[in-house]
Amino acid sequence: MRALTLALSLVVASSCSVVKMSRVADDWETGEKNKLKRVVVLVQPLPDGNEKVGAMFARVARRYVHMKRNFLVKADVARAAAQDRGTDCVEGFDGILWLEPQVKTVGEGVEANVKGTLLRCSDGREVWAAEAGGSFHAYDEGLKEVAANYGRENGAEVERYVPAAMNVLRPLLDTLPQPELNDADVEEKMTLDE
Repeated sequence: MRALTLALSLVVASSCSVVKMSRVADDWETGEKNKLKRVVVLVQPLPDGNEKVGAMFARVARRYVHMKRNFLVKADVARAAAQDRGTDCVEGFDGILWLEPQVKTVGEGVEANVKGTLLRCSDGREVWAAEAGGSFHAYDEGLKEVAANYGRENGAEVERYVPAAMNVLRPLLDTLPQPELNDADVEEKMTLDE
């Protein structure tokens, strides 16, 4: 009975997780972690079809990856329409952190599902992929000041999306692998604008 209770509680706990799936390429540890360091964050399509919300999602992701992962995030972009990925892989970039949010307001909340993919610029190959999603309140007392800051940056209409962005992107991006930085990379990271 005790084993059944433990198994049932593990199933229930895992079903509440925001992260639905995560995988890393087999060769990350043996080759990519020393090469794929400089990335651009790309949000496409726009969450809820709103350019300002897309810009906020991109900036949340950029800042979080800058603080919590070893990547050197050189830029962030949000756009509605697909374009040739090669245009995002300009000189100085090793990869694209592509986030595909499906976001909609539902009553007093926001439903958000985000697929994330880290693509290598040299050949477009997937190095990491993950998916996270859930339903979130549009207002979160703990994120009140953060929402207001993003509202000042992007427009007041983004504030109701901030709790969903924070609560879906943080666990998703925590599954990113960690690149290995050398001393020059660390110095460069310290000079980057978050």
